Amino acid sequence: IKLATPQDGEILIDFSKNRVDAETFQLLLELAKSRKVQESRDAMFGGQKINFTENRAVLHTALRNRSSRPVLVDGVDVMPDVRAVLDHMKEFCSEVISGQWKGYTGKAITDVVNIGIGGSDLGPLMVTEALKAYSVGPNVHFVSNVDGTHIAVTLQKLNPETTLFIIASKTFTTQETITNAESAKAWFLEKAKDESAVAKHFVALSTNAAKVRDFGINEKNMFGFWDWVGGRYSLWSAIGLSIALSIGFENFEKLLDGAYFMDQHFCESPLEQNVPVILALLGVLYGDFYGAETHALLPYDQYLHRFAAYFQQGDMESNGKYVTRSGRRVEYATGPVVWGEPGTNGQHAFYQLIHQGTRLIPADFIAPAQSLHPIRDKIHHKLLMANFLAQTEALMKGKSSDEAKAELLKSGMGEDDVRKILPHKVFEGNRPTNSIVVHKVTPFILGALIAMYEMKIFVQG
Repeated sequence: IKLATPQDGEILIDFSKNRVDAETFQLLLELAKSRKVQESRDAMFGGQKINFTENRAVLHTALRNRSSRPVLVDGVDVMPDVRAVLDHMKEFCSEVISGQWKGYTGKAITDVVNIGIGGSDLGPLMVTEALKAYSVGPNVHFVSNVDGTHIAVTLQKLNPETTLFIIASKTFTTQETITNAESAKAWFLEKAKDESAVAKHFVALSTNAAKVRDFGINEKNMFGFWDWVGGRYSLWSAIGLSIALSIGFENFEKLLDGAYFMDQHFCESPLEQNVPVILALLGVLYGDFYGAETHALLPYDQYLHRFAAYFQQGDMESNGKYVTRSGRRVEYATGPVVWGEPGTNGQHAFYQLIHQGTRLIPADFIAPAQSLHPIRDKIHHKLLMANFLAQTEALMKGKSSDEAKAELLKSGMGEDDVRKILPHKVFEGNRPTNSIVVHKVTPFILGALIAMYEMKIFVQG
């Protein structure tokens, strides 16, 4: 399937290397219809409270709604509030990036530290790393672990006069986040020695105005969000402030544009042409009918080195359940273990198991056709893409006994040695993969890829 973006080239999704024939594909589509995937999709986008355990709507999609259409929750359009927070973020980013925002000694901000955990860390960290080539703002650092090493090592290299802290906690009571925030504040005041200076160096992503005020943060520098934004889908909200400070608000908007593009595809495309739906159905096929327990995300782009870690939370926290919506224990496999590393690193670590191990490990291979760093006449990228293509082909075709024997004989090995070695050189093949190729990784394309996997997870749920 090819998805033509407005300005960022095509997104090509190749499903051809899967254990699916026409009949199986039709049965999978019937499964989606019987589970009312389309109706559930419409309920989510319509603001219905599909998160029934917390009686909440699930509307992270409203955060990236780039149309003029209203989005209703309990009969009230949430879009004016969404746009107000985006405007606040835009104004703040402009002040910090331009140097207009000054620290307590009158110096501009050079470093930003995002203090959060879970969805308040994983998404911003992944996107900031993925889009480092687009950085226009201060250096951005992330602290999440309550282990004091994380905050201590980060602060060692920073200057209190030019450092801004973002405290990301909806309730402003998250144990790890507030412990790290208090340590950052103590470190800062050791140098500043003035409580009033805190307001120039700390901002909050929270809804608890009283706690934020008690911490010493000016309420004008508090960025809110809503209970219909789940933590693992919150990078599109004010939680993405660190992203916007790194790549600039214009690029942050392009990230939203890309996600909206994929949302539109998901809402408007028939099931048989719907990329998130097909990805989801293939996952169900391998998990429930082939016994696959894991799914590998393998980006052939070093900038995407946190992509798999991000979707570990998105997938495993969403679908890591053993009861149905009605409370009955399931009699089938639910969400897989999600894992992966960038290519070609993974080839020298765990691909052996994918090729020849006893476990079936479906994998998504993701690559940009163009590198953001085409050094040495693109030799690095040519080698990277050659590996990308060769691995998916080898996983599909394998290597037969005859092919392996011919290779060994050609190398000069004797017949007796060939007989001993031959079983170890055979690859069975028929290992399923999806290939996802983009023109290059841009803010728009990254937004589309993230939304694609979000919707895959939703369909599987």
